Amino acid sequence: MSGLAVDARDDTAIDAGRTAASAAAASGVGIRLLDDVRDLAAVRALYEGIWHTGATNPPVTADLLRALVQAGNYVAGAFDHRDDGPELVGACFGFFGPPASRNLHSHIAGTLPHVRGRRLGFALKLHQRAWALRHGADTITWTYDPLIRRNAHFNLGRLAASAAAYLPCLYGALDDSINRDDETDRILVRWELRAPQVLEAAERRPRLIDAAAARAAGAVVAVQPDASDAPQVTDFDADTVLVGVPADIERLRETDPRRAADWRLAVRDVLGALLADGATVRGFDRAGWYIVDRQERS
Repeated sequence: MSGLAVDARDDTAIDAGRTAASAAAASGVGIRLLDDVRDLAAVRALYEGIWHTGATNPPVTADLLRALVQAGNYVAGAFDHRDDGPELVGACFGFFGPPASRNLHSHIAGTLPHVRGRRLGFALKLHQRAWALRHGADTITWTYDPLIRRNAHFNLGRLAASAAAYLPCLYGALDDSINRDDETDRILVRWELRAPQVLEAAERRPRLIDAAAARAAGAVVAVQPDASDAPQVTDFDADTVLVGVPADIERLRETDPRRAADWRLAVRDVLGALLADGATVRGFDRAGWYIVDRQERS
C-alpha cells in the first residue's frame, strides 16, 4: 500500500497539506512524523498518561510503533513549543488495510487534557488525512465509543466521517481508567477523504445536525434518559429514529457502573440493531442524539 504511486499534481492532496498546516498553526503546535525510538517511547508514555493504563499494560509499545513505521505506516506526534523545549502533547498512529482497500486504519489518537480546547485532535486528523492522500489512500477508518458525546460530535460532525458499523465488545476487557469494566462496544467510522462533506469539514465547516428539527419532522425517540437518568427504550419502528446517550458516560462509570452498563446495552440493542439492519446515521447532535434514517420499507 505504501508503495502506491501518487500523482504529484493531485490537487486534493496538495490542498489537504495546506489545510493540515493551517490547522496545526491554529492549534499552536508542530506536527511531524515520528521514527526515532525515543520519540516512539514518548508516544507510549503519552498514551499511558491519557488512559492511565500503567507501565505493565501499555496501549502500544515503542518497538511495535517502530515496526509499523518501518513497514510504511503512519505515526505522528504533536509538539507544544515551550521555553524549555518541545513537549509531546498528542499523537496518532495507524496502519494500512488490505492493498485493494486503499484504506488506512487509525488505531489510537490522543491528546493531553491541558491542551484540549485548542482543536489539536482536529489538527492531528487533518495531518493524517494529508499523509494518507499522499500515500494513495482514499479512506481512513477508526473506531470510537458511541456513548461518549464529545467523540461522536467530533467524528461525525467536525470531521464529517460516516458510521459504517456497530461492533459489540470489539476489544474485550480494557483495563484503564476510561473504559473501566464497561464492555468495549465501538462504532466503526469511515472517512471518505475526497468526499464533499469532508472537504468542507477540513475547511472548518462541520456537518451540523439538529435533533429538535428532526423530531418536529416526525422522528421517533428510541432511547432517552428517564427521570433518574436511566436509559428508557421505546418502540423505534419509524423512518427516522433518535438515539440518546448520557451526558457524561465516563463519570457515570465511576459513580454508577451498573447504570453505565444499562446504557451500553440499551444503545447496543437499538443503535446496533438499526445499523445491522442497514440504517444510516445521518449525524450526531452534540446535545446527545444520534439521528438515524432507516431504509425505505415496503
